[in-house]
Amino acid sequence: MNLEHYYSEQDGKLIFTRQQASDFAKRVAGDFNPIHDTDASRFCVPGDLLLSILLAKTGISEEIEIQFNGMISANTPLTIVETDEEVTVVDDDQKRYLTMTRRGAVRHDQALATEIATHYVQFSGKNFPHIMVPLMREQQMMINTDRPLVMYEKMSLAFDDLSIASAQVELSDSAMHVSGKRGKVELAFDFIVNGQQVGHGCKTMVASGLRPYCEAAIQDLVERFNQRKDAYSTI
Repeated sequence: MNLEHYYSEQDGKLIFTRQQASDFAKRVAGDFNPIHDTDASRFCVPGDLLLSILLAKTGISEEIEIQFNGMISANTPLTIVETDEEVTVVDDDQKRYLTMTRRGAVRHDQALATEIATHYVQFSGKNFPHIMVPLMREQQMMINTDRPLVMYEKMSLAFDDLSIASAQVELSDSAMHVSGKRGKVELAFDFIVNGQQVGHGCKTMVASGLRPYCEAAIQDLVERFNQRKDAYSTI
């Protein structure tokens, strides 16, 4: 993954075009959420793209907690503000889009950051349909299949060993908690090297506008998702 293809810098600020952000979602993450389409009315830069850039620029800490504070629109100049324990991402009006808290030792190694980010993002992009559909079926509640929207809320990463050169990411647990029309999806995962766990993490997403589960509607959504994916792969 060459991150430089997916953003630019002007006067020390990060800028994402719709095309760059959309290409990252589809090419790197395999994420075909319509909000990452270049013509989407409610376009959003993928959170995993910003995460990947932060790991490359600020290093990988033994413990990282990230809170996503808002959706990032295209062509919004963003500044990374870094202190010893916290990294924030803000726009020119000081609106905060992300807060990253870190503890423990820090390793600054762009090769490792790229490896970790690539494997994590590829794992993260498999949320739908592989993980989300079974969870919705289990809870008998589903997202709006006409306007699907599932957003990052927060995530955590923890490493037992920062001397690694790379690590695979494997799902360790998943759960969906429903409260009325709102649901939280928690995905726990491990970082694995040669069959050994060297770290772990958890990704939390929020799904709003839930409604009673309908298998036919979900299968139609999955079919449309696969059609979009197949169409993009032939471009």
